[in-house]
Amino acid sequence: MQQLSLFDTSNDYSLSPATAPLADRMRPQSLEDYVGQTHLLGEGKLLRQMLEKDQVCSMIFWGPPGVGKTTLAKIIAGRTKSDFLNFSAVTSGIKEIKEIMKQAEENRNYGIRTLVFVDEIHRFNKAQQDAFLPYVERGSITLIGATTENPSFEINGALLSRCKVFVLKELTAEELTEMLRRTMTDKRGFGNMTVRMDENTLPAIAAFSNGDARKALNTLEMAVLNGEISHDSSITIRPETLEQCLGRKALLYDKKGEEHYNLISALHKSMRNSDPDAAVYWLARMLEAGEDPLFIARRLIRFASEDIGLADSQALQIAVAAYQACHFNGMPECNLNLTQAVVYLSLAPRSNALYRAYETAKADALTRLSEPVPLVIRNAPTQLMDELHYGEGYVYAHDTAEKIAHMTCLPEGLKDRRYYLPTEEGNERIFKERLEKSRAFRLGKNDTLQQ
Repeated sequence: MQQLSLFDTSNDYSLSPATAPLADRMRPQSLEDYVGQTHLLGEGKLLRQMLEKDQVCSMIFWGPPGVGKTTLAKIIAGRTKSDFLNFSAVTSGIKEIKEIMKQAEENRNYGIRTLVFVDEIHRFNKAQQDAFLPYVERGSITLIGATTENPSFEINGALLSRCKVFVLKELTAEELTEMLRRTMTDKRGFGNMTVRMDENTLPAIAAFSNGDARKALNTLEMAVLNGEISHDSSITIRPETLEQCLGRKALLYDKKGEEHYNLISALHKSMRNSDPDAAVYWLARMLEAGEDPLFIARRLIRFASEDIGLADSQALQIAVAAYQACHFNGMPECNLNLTQAVVYLSLAPRSNALYRAYETAKADALTRLSEPVPLVIRNAPTQLMDELHYGEGYVYAHDTAEKIAHMTCLPEGLKDRRYYLPTEEGNERIFKERLEKSRAFRLGKNDTLQQ
């Protein structure tokens, strides 16, 4: 347990010794210095208004590592003139919780607010989380919990219901680059030093860091400390030094620029062309350049439905499993999870029938907005609707021997439209046979439905 007072100079990072880690020295002390989370802290946004009105409630910060959860909690404590108690769920138990609550009660008696920050709150068991409940309810403390896991699954319902959940997003490459530039001019960082580097150095570090500010600052610090010192005491960061710090070649790659889209296009089209060798190469190009593995995994999920569909229904399951593996493992461990999915998708049977079905239906949906829902499939919850023949003639499909009713569900003006046109590829030929039989039966062209 660590208690920080507003009047303790150790809370002033401008006074931190030069030997302190760069990430600690550069920790923002105000909202004006805070980087990212504009969806929460921008003008007119909810959390910003709560701070400006001094109406801070207990809350949960949910987000990936290095996005500023602890820093934001400290800023909130400063703005609300609260004692800040930093509490780790990894090293503390119920005994420590009771000690903190005793201190909070004493503060309350003196009119002092207490903000308790619990890092990795998802690591607490139910009994430990429940220990906070009475104090949160009485207002003895303002609880801010930080977690990298989904609070819906990891935080007790009783505690979660008393906290507002704020989702913190990973920082963009642009936000990280701006933060690194500020570090180079700030006296807490390297503002008192002359550091020379290529113009691509800071963007490369930002791209490598995958939205993690702490990782970006640690990498920059390593690069500067290992730079080449000249006779005039200036430091030069050479590309080969940066490559060693990154643990990989500093590839020219902009996550938001043209190369980003060129490479993901190359991966997608290589898989579409059943070329796993090319697909794995483009996958490696992106991962080794610092691309977010979750971005790639999301594209694989899209590919599984767009280019494979029902020709191999397992493709979607594998793509989703790869996304989950990336979330659990992170880089570099998830590189093989993605490789497995890429190779499978490259060799799976092809069908874009689902893609064509939706695009055709979308065109009709956008241009024929006035098509009414057929009366036969409308609900009739009121007597007036019943009198207007809503639901008249509706047959519950499960009550029929065939499990299909002789009924048309498309609007009258579209009753002959066909959106899903399955191919003969893979398992889709089975769906094609079933569809042809069900269509014929629904239209009364067959008296029986043979499965």
